[in-house]
Amino acid sequence: MARIDQSLFYIRSIERHGFNARGVAWSDEMRQRRRFTMLLKQIKDIRNRTVVDAGCGFGDLYLHMREKSLLPKRYIGIDMLDVMVEEARKRTGRNILRRNMLKDPLPEADWYLASGSFNLLTRFETLLAIKRCLDAANRGIVFNLLEGKERDGTFNHWLPREIEKACRPFGRVTLYEGYLEGDFTVRIDSW
Repeated sequence: MARIDQSLFYIRSIERHGFNARGVAWSDEMRQRRRFTMLLKQIKDIRNRTVVDAGCGFGDLYLHMREKSLLPKRYIGIDMLDVMVEEARKRTGRNILRRNMLKDPLPEADWYLASGSFNLLTRFETLLAIKRCLDAANRGIVFNLLEGKERDGTFNHWLPREIEKACRPFGRVTLYEGYLEGDFTVRIDSW
């Protein structure tokens, strides 16, 4: 069972805050960009790789990549909400697909990136999404999570060692902490 209705959550957030970082449930743009920077640091040769931005929202990660001259050889964004897909297409001019990463076919790429994409999922759904993304990735996945003990409520929290242990069967797991309070990044290299 889903933690909450994600579509309704994001539609209400967009209505309240608009097409910006707060509209996709980040507290502010600075924190969103810090997460993006940490994700991108994990792929040293990104300019020679294909990348899927899983849960791309409005395409902000792509715009950050362009600003930092870190565009991949090929970028594909995926999101489950039509309003986000349409806005991301307008902003980026890239191939943005409407996909639910828990059940729809996923495009093949070297790397999957996911910033905040698992924050509204249950723990089971988080692991399912990670596994499905890894199955479509030739090299691996890099994602961030909210740090903390699991609790009831809107957002999904993990302790770094919990996710590391849960993901070990999927590939080589590396954790990155300390760049932003309440957040950490995980890189899984496919076997």
